Amino acid sequence: MKKLITLCFLVSVFIAKAQSGGYSVGDIASDFKLQNVDSKLISLSDYKEAKGFIVVFTCNTCPYSKAYEDRIISLDKKYKSKGYPVIAINPNDPEVQPGDSFDAMKTRAKSKNYTFPYLSDPNQTITKKYGAQRTPQLYILEKTDRGNVVQYVGAIDDDTENSDPNKISYAGNAVDALLSGKKPMVNFTKAVGCTIKWKKKQG
Repeated sequence: MKKLITLCFLVSVFIAKAQSGGYSVGDIASDFKLQNVDSKLISLSDYKEAKGFIVVFTCNTCPYSKAYEDRIISLDKKYKSKGYPVIAINPNDPEVQPGDSFDAMKTRAKSKNYTFPYLSDPNQTITKKYGAQRTPQLYILEKTDRGNVVQYVGAIDDDTENSDPNKISYAGNAVDALLSGKKPMVNFTKAVGCTIKWKKKQG
């Protein structure tokens, strides 16, 4: 059984790496400094008491992001006090998707009363480093002596329509496992959502 669990873990890490092209489970996520909708610069290192982070790439315009918006807010309300705050990052280029401009982000955050930072990644540097491809796409990081270790990559849950009372909360289960000193049983799922709107190539 132990060999089977180890094999499943290695396969999931391989799949995550192959599909994302960025961080996979077990990698150390580097810190960043991005502008929040309140114009302040936010870094993971600002959260001295955090045990880890729920980093979610999301946006204003994607129907999937809108469908998950309240669930993202709920994740922050449930886990921030336990040491795992949500850090939301908008990866889209506003020249390609005007509805994801910084001013539009401010309006959205205010109208929905976001309880978490909503950061802009104007050069898409952090988005590429993480390997995010969809909105929403989630990365759960555990703060350790080695740095912020990626412990889960993928979808928030298995119910894009938010209609299944028996939905599997991949994000919640992963954080609960980490809080109990265990590794998530499921550490990679395929993110379902809109493709990220990348900057147009010059020339």
